[in-house]
Amino acid sequence: MARSFKSTMALPPPDPQYILRGANDAVNTLCFHCRDPEPEFPMLFSGSANGLIHIWNLKTRRVDRTLDGHGGKSVYWVKTFPNRREAILSQGRDQHVCLWDLAEGRNSVTDSLCTGNVGFCKGSLLEVAEGRWLLATAWKNLEEPSSGSSPLLLVGYEDGSVVLWNLSTGSTLSRLACHQEPIMGLDFDAEKAKGVSGSSEKILCVWSLDEQQNLELQQTHQLTNPGIAETALRPDKKILATAGWDHRIRLFGWKKLKPLAVLDYHTAAIHCVAFSDHAQPSERLLAAGSKDHRISLWSIYSQA
Repeated sequence: MARSFKSTMALPPPDPQYILRGANDAVNTLCFHCRDPEPEFPMLFSGSANGLIHIWNLKTRRVDRTLDGHGGKSVYWVKTFPNRREAILSQGRDQHVCLWDLAEGRNSVTDSLCTGNVGFCKGSLLEVAEGRWLLATAWKNLEEPSSGSSPLLLVGYEDGSVVLWNLSTGSTLSRLACHQEPIMGLDFDAEKAKGVSGSSEKILCVWSLDEQQNLELQQTHQLTNPGIAETALRPDKKILATAGWDHRIRLFGWKKLKPLAVLDYHTAAIHCVAFSDHAQPSERLLAAGSKDHRISLWSIYSQA
């Protein structure tokens, strides 16, 4: 693995495979979705500052459908349900999380949830049983969940701390102050029990979760410029990508946080990065959305 990365780094950083234009505003969030059985091209959903959600056809490289359900307010989170391409969730600055029905060509909101929250904290979706989902989202008033067996939840806060919550009791299990500025994005590798977070400062933090459910700072990496809008681990947990305010995408080997490449295409801050969930390594894609209204698609370390 190390030899493969080293030989690849001897080459200049690649150019994007192609660019998607047509969002007509800053792109805040991206989400791939692979249908079952897997097609040659996955679907790509994007949410923009103009309140629109675009469904991209990556074969034609054009917008297939446009969804408008947040009253023109910025959309900053879109999430699909695995094996359910007919439904998605979206979250916007209108303080609503919307459930969409996309079956048979429909573009309708079937349900919505008013959170009362005007911050920038994205939601998180987890399948806790077949056909049963748990949604975590920032809420104006904290409501303690009912008791019983439930997953744990990691949250990044504006004070720069990462907090582990016990959802069955509504209590915190551990808090780690790893940043001095607000956390903008985090991701977690459950198999290795370690996660990563980025903030508005120029530092990337890797932390671990021990068997006693304590968070511990494991490693930091100093960046050239401040501002990480999002961090994303590839589904195989081998590559980490970051979205930089300095217009650049940075790639790291997840095992040791070894810098692999700096991708330089966009002309404004990058707001989001996302990896495709294709099972075949040769078909893996990385997408980045920017304030410059563009989405770049990259084929990165496909065999890594």
